[in-house]
Amino acid sequence: MNGTLTWRGWLLDPAPASRRQARLGRWFRAWLAFRRNGLAMTGLVVVSALVLTALAAPLIADPRAAILQVLAERLQPPSSSHWFGVDELGRDIFARIVFGARTTLIIVALVSAIVTPVGLAIGLTAGYFGHWIDAVLMRITDIFLSFPRLVLALAFAAALGPGIENAVIAIALTTWPPYARLARAETLTRRRAEFIEAAELQGASHLRIILSQIMPLCLPSVVIRLTLDMAGIILTAAGLGFLGLAAQPPAPEWGAMVSSGRQVLLGQWWVSTIPGIAIFLTSVGFNLLGDGLRDVADSRSS
Repeated sequence: MNGTLTWRGWLLDPAPASRRQARLGRWFRAWLAFRRNGLAMTGLVVVSALVLTALAAPLIADPRAAILQVLAERLQPPSSSHWFGVDELGRDIFARIVFGARTTLIIVALVSAIVTPVGLAIGLTAGYFGHWIDAVLMRITDIFLSFPRLVLALAFAAALGPGIENAVIAIALTTWPPYARLARAETLTRRRAEFIEAAELQGASHLRIILSQIMPLCLPSVVIRLTLDMAGIILTAAGLGFLGLAAQPPAPEWGAMVSSGRQVLLGQWWVSTIPGIAIFLTSVGFNLLGDGLRDVADSRSS
């Protein structure tokens, strides 16, 4: 107990003795503020459950049951042997939900890994250099923003062809513009700050100023926006899967599972409803987590 109190007091010390202590204290205060938000903690639990399920999928369910077709057991309702029932091809829905979480997480991670650097690169460049560079980059951004995201993703996916890789590219091509706008706005507010001018007077290159001075200040806002957008990414991926443009059979994917069960929805509701519930809960979890992170960021900036 004394050790816990000592660490807590050290982290909450109003006069930190080092930069490391100040940084850790800032993160600890942010965690305390986040923990007081019940809905945000609910979102964190849901997202953590998704990640753990994806990582431990082979330990939770039999991977063969996710693709093995046992036609003699097709369309069985939920039971002790098949917790979520069996689909129209005799595959265990619970196993497909578990391994579908891995597919969903892969899509979210790959899209995030693409849109974050692309949006930052375009937004930082436009906001820092301004003039015609800003005009050209922002007009390109406006063109992408003028189309509904799902419709544009469907067009790209149809042009590229079905598959997870092409679905990730299609979603990423329609998701980066808001991040470019956000990074540009953050850069414009700091472009003429004294520490930027001091770095320029010391002879720092434009690239070094952007990477070391401006980008770290833009990252928190971008990460919060990314967390809020993950629900949209999941829904877009599910929409592509529903139309057969994402993961291809027999790979489990929640949107494709909803599509395959729509023919028997009235009689065997579990085939479509359970993957639909998985999509809903995951989307809500990411939204709640993003809202909590935004509230913490707003309280720290106020």
